[in-house]
Amino acid sequence: MAGFPKISVVVPSFNQAKYLELTLRCILDQNYSELELIVIDGGSTDESPDIIRRYEKHIKFWCSEPDGGQTLGLIKGFSHATGQIQCFLNSDDLFEPDVLHEVARYFVEHPDVDVVYGNTTWIDAEGRAIRAQKEIPFSRFIYLYTYNYIPGMSAFWRRSIYDKVGGLNQEFQLAFDTDLWIRISDHHGKIKHVARQWSRMRYYPEQKTQRLLHVALQENMVIRSRYWKGRRMPSTYYLRRKIALMVRIVWKLMTGCYGWGYRRHMRNA
Repeated sequence: MAGFPKISVVVPSFNQAKYLELTLRCILDQNYSELELIVIDGGSTDESPDIIRRYEKHIKFWCSEPDGGQTLGLIKGFSHATGQIQCFLNSDDLFEPDVLHEVARYFVEHPDVDVVYGNTTWIDAEGRAIRAQKEIPFSRFIYLYTYNYIPGMSAFWRRSIYDKVGGLNQEFQLAFDTDLWIRISDHHGKIKHVARQWSRMRYYPEQKTQRLLHVALQENMVIRSRYWKGRRMPSTYYLRRKIALMVRIVWKLMTGCYGWGYRRHMRNA
């Protein structure tokens, strides 16, 4: 595809044979000629390695060995990536059709943008839609005082900005992308939002983020504390958080982000 950038997609996986093939197929079915697919399996004991072997002619690099967790696996994957555009897709999540072409066109048409993210749709363990998670544009203030609302599986970035900020920080087990986006913002990277459903994220009890939510919350606080003088929580922190949450809610209401069929058990509006 003349003029379109190579896109490196890294798939981290561990014992996800139930979903892995669907994930690989949704990437390959994009039919994006400049695709570079990398699969990092953490030494699965299920059928995952056999599934990967079935597709290895389409894979630039893959391995199946203990890697110390998702973040270290992603770091390993991106060390093999050569694409101008990078992203990751967890092995239980999915891309929407044609998303790679949309992303490529966006970067070609917006050479000043470093990161672009779309929306995601939450699905259950069987792939049934729960609801569309629609987001607002990136706001550093809202981001710092609420939580990471950029869906990682719908985010794409230039390799140049990834290298500039030093890549992923292995200190974080779950909040590695939260840390990446804020460091890109620290370096004045331009982060843009496209109001398109670009992925489907599985939401189920066994999901890593749900099982280890307390770890994610702790890591998020560590990241935000970097911006406190002396690492002590400012007396105005909770006031600023309330303001940021209110602005976020109003912004989402005004832009039609809230839809019908909201599941009360879901967290984070």
